[in-house]
Amino acid sequence: MPSLNLQILIAAITGLVLGALLSLVPAESELRQGVLYGSSLVSGLFIGLLKMVLMPLIFTSIVVGVANLQAHHQANRVWKITLIFFALSSSLAMLEALLVSNLFKPGAGLSLELFADATQGFQAKQLSLSEFFTHFVSGIFQNPFAALANNSVLPVVVFALLLGVALVVGGERHQYILKVLQDFLELVMRMVGWIMRLAPLGILALLVQLVAEQNLALLNAVLGFVILIFATTLFHGIVVLPGLLYLSTGRSPLWFWRGARAALITAFATSSSSATLPITLGCAEQLQVRQEVSGFVVPLGATMNMDGTALYEAAAALFVANLVGIDLSLSQQLVVFFTAMIASIGAPGIPSAGMVTMVMVLQAVGLPAEAIAILLPIDRVLDTVRTAVNVQGDLVGSVIVQRWADKS
Repeated sequence: MPSLNLQILIAAITGLVLGALLSLVPAESELRQGVLYGSSLVSGLFIGLLKMVLMPLIFTSIVVGVANLQAHHQANRVWKITLIFFALSSSLAMLEALLVSNLFKPGAGLSLELFADATQGFQAKQLSLSEFFTHFVSGIFQNPFAALANNSVLPVVVFALLLGVALVVGGERHQYILKVLQDFLELVMRMVGWIMRLAPLGILALLVQLVAEQNLALLNAVLGFVILIFATTLFHGIVVLPGLLYLSTGRSPLWFWRGARAALITAFATSSSSATLPITLGCAEQLQVRQEVSGFVVPLGATMNMDGTALYEAAAALFVANLVGIDLSLSQQLVVFFTAMIASIGAPGIPSAGMVTMVMVLQAVGLPAEAIAILLPIDRVLDTVRTAVNVQGDLVGSVIVQRWADKS
């Protein structure tokens, strides 16, 4: 039987082909409706299982990871190197977006009137920078039990970080609690292994839905922008991140791809860094990253390290500017750069958080918030590749952090 990684790759290709064929079938066809219904059941089961283990996995992996790092006196080095890598990779992603957007000017020549139906009556939930920070800060510190129940990742990460430090400071007196959490983490990882057996079917079903349900007419209208986002994001994922990995560790992109393939394909299919997190941690183990390092870097990266998202938001701001005929100055583009970086670091715990952060980037340079309505119908397609790059950044970061922490 083929390895699980190969099964996932075959399932992804099959899902894309079946989805393309299904898109040719009339919408009212019983065959199409039946296949899409079956796909939604299978994909819903797969995503539901991943979400079921997500919060226990984040909590235990961070507590155990931080406690073990503290015990080996590596926590300080790992924390600093992690933040440096996150800032560097996100900055490079946004610089690429601004560079290609200025070079190719997506949206230039198109009229906003073409999208009048999309923007008419659309109410963008607007949030100022100060309001964003208020939501962000208040969202970090929450009742941990409520955060676990509501799947609020960032407050769980913060509580787990503090608890991990407290276990080390408490010394031998609290070692039994750490042992219980280590055993619980092993049990959760065993459950992740079971769920992974369903991954090929779940990914196939997700990709069938994704391809079959796209609005091709709208995609064609903004084809230039879609191609630019895909090309730039892929450049970051195929050239920039592997380049950073090779320069820092000497590891080849092929070695990385073999170990990370399952997480990248799952991220592409689910468009969710959080839902992919259980699989990402498993892939970090295949990439020979110690559990205490991956347990710290990967969950933190799933909330803070969003290369693909930062790149997309910077490029989207220039796309909207070209649509409305506004030429953004260098200083305005710097505002886009810093606002997109802030917006990509842990969206606030409010409904449609991704939409809110995109609106915030547009507002920062005086662009119409209503223009986000143009991006919403194509967002699901664009979200695939940027989520894969988000997850790739977390895995590359964990390998680099381990190498440099060991050198220090």
